[in-house]
Amino acid sequence: METLQVLVCDDEMGMRVGVMRALREFTVEMPDVGGEVAFEVSEAESGEQALERIQATPPHILLLDHKLPGVSGIDVLEQIAPKKLDMHTIMITAYASIETAVRATKQGAYDFLPKPFTPGELRATVRKAANHLMVARQARKLAEEKRRVRFEFIRVVAHELKSPINAVEGYLNILKDGTAGDDPKVQQQIIERCTTRIGGMRKMITDLLDLTRIESGQKPREIEQVDIGAVARIALETATPDAQARDITLSLTCEPAVTMPADRSEIEIILNNLISNAVKYNHDGGRVDVSVGYAGGGADGGVVIAVADTGIGMSKEDSARLFNDFVRIKNEKTQGILGSGLGLSILKKLADLYEGAVTVQSEPGAGSTFTVTLRKTATE
Repeated sequence: METLQVLVCDDEMGMRVGVMRALREFTVEMPDVGGEVAFEVSEAESGEQALERIQATPPHILLLDHKLPGVSGIDVLEQIAPKKLDMHTIMITAYASIETAVRATKQGAYDFLPKPFTPGELRATVRKAANHLMVARQARKLAEEKRRVRFEFIRVVAHELKSPINAVEGYLNILKDGTAGDDPKVQQQIIERCTTRIGGMRKMITDLLDLTRIESGQKPREIEQVDIGAVARIALETATPDAQARDITLSLTCEPAVTMPADRSEIEIILNNLISNAVKYNHDGGRVDVSVGYAGGGADGGVVIAVADTGIGMSKEDSARLFNDFVRIKNEKTQGILGSGLGLSILKKLADLYEGAVTVQSEPGAGSTFTVTLRKTATE
């Protein structure tokens, strides 16, 4: 439970004591932010004393009498307004007027409480101020988190694109300066390295577009009855050239007529990511086994897609963070393997759209098995 500090400034002792008694055991539920709030009340009998207390430790809520001897409530407001404190001021007065309200509001007063007031009226006003204060605080926290995430996102993207751009620029400078000589084989190798790096950047841009469209909800979805096995076969055909180049065997086991209502492009992204990763992180001469079926042996349980490889595998620690944005496992075995670090993050977000899940079982040097479960429902 969080405790909000309340300062009541009034030259009448009875008023100060009454406020302290009314708020002593008072708590407020905060459903918008979660949790409960209590109040700790301190007092000031003059505007001067209130300014000293605010200067030392600003309260969260200030109950401020308008008519005070010496420095008035409005004077107090005018002096603290430039400080932009995280504080809500409630004016308490028996001499309310339009002019007073306008002047106080311009100086940052949050609410007004006319004298005389009941304990219930006081609690209702304090409850409203506390709720507004906590919601505003939560909004600022979320805004700051959004700025931090955006900065981190841009920083990572810049870092991931900087390396291949520098590599391509270096290769082109070699060709431009003639350092590579006239050997066509050397020149061809440089060109192939450039196209590989450019392909990696293109993949990252595509993944970024997919990621932002999914998270923003702006990716158009066309829900239809999709043959999952047919999509898996096409994905395997797409991966066949890379697999054959490394003597990797691809296989598919599929139950008859495995279909579900889905967006075909999303299922393609899931299968293409799983199979391409299984080939990319495999050993030469290894295997990739894809299986498609129904969860629990029945169509009502949803669809299960599993992709097993005989590749380099990974530790439990690496597996635990694998589905976060821009995560790539970096060690001596993954050196030279290009990737955006977004494929599995996109895969998890797509599985979430189908109220599904993604799991991985892996051991270093013994391969990995990724399993995606999709429920038999999808909404546009």
